[in-house]
Amino acid sequence: MTDTFEAVAGLVAAGQVVVLSGAGLSTESGIPDYRGPSGVAHRHTPMTYQTFTGDPAARRRYWARSHLGWRLVARSAPNAGHQAVARLQRAGLVTGIITQNVDGLHGAAGSDRVVELHGRLDRVVCLDCGDRTGRDDLDRRLRAANPGFVARAGAVNPDGDVELGDAQVAEFRTVDCGACGTGMLKPDVVFFGETVPAPRVASCFDLVGRARAVLVLGSSLTVMSGRRFVIRAAKLGIPVGIVNQGPTRGDGYAHARLDAPLGVALPALADRVTAAVPAAAARPVEVPAAG
Repeated sequence: MTDTFEAVAGLVAAGQVVVLSGAGLSTESGIPDYRGPSGVAHRHTPMTYQTFTGDPAARRRYWARSHLGWRLVARSAPNAGHQAVARLQRAGLVTGIITQNVDGLHGAAGSDRVVELHGRLDRVVCLDCGDRTGRDDLDRRLRAANPGFVARAGAVNPDGDVELGDAQVAEFRTVDCGACGTGMLKPDVVFFGETVPAPRVASCFDLVGRARAVLVLGSSLTVMSGRRFVIRAAKLGIPVGIVNQGPTRGDGYAHARLDAPLGVALPALADRVTAAVPAAAARPVEVPAAG
């Protein structure tokens, strides 16, 4: 493995790159990651699907915390790293983006060929009737159901909730599906213990299989949900580049690695590799539906 900026730049400059991004890409937008320098894994246990669906008290705690955390996520803006990825895509060097993030910041930065592996926090799904609505609609309904809820939010967690005391949670009221009237609402994201939809996974494997290189950005690759695409690339002989602060579980598969802040490294990388790309080279690339 080569540990230099130039080696990573060389992989990207060749084009047909698939980006695999993680929470570390969004830290400079105010959303912490779990395991990097701003990681919160040591003090925050993410909600599991089994607990959410099986424990009404845990579900109320989640929605109380997420109700406040969503406001912070909704105000977050793409940072220089997201913008750099969008520049690489417009230049025709990045053919697709697989993101493990649920914040929607790739799209907000202008990227338009993104598979959101774990879903999006700005959507809500009914587990009974399947109706999907925007998070803003749920936010209005929760505000109406909790007119006196004045809890103060602290730092937002990567999955969009915040820390709240038991007394604050106890006074919070949840709401049911507005379409069927009784269904259980869940953010349209993949919780721990839940399975990513198979068609979405298949589209990601297809992207990787057609890539000339895979570029991992801001992910420790601790969870197999993302690491499997790096493993697949390695099995196919497709080179892998990693830009991340700190070690990752994919380092053994990497051809090139850069340990640096993404908000600094990615703009510099985009400057370097797009300087020689003519405008005519920036062409849209068809990507399979995420499912």
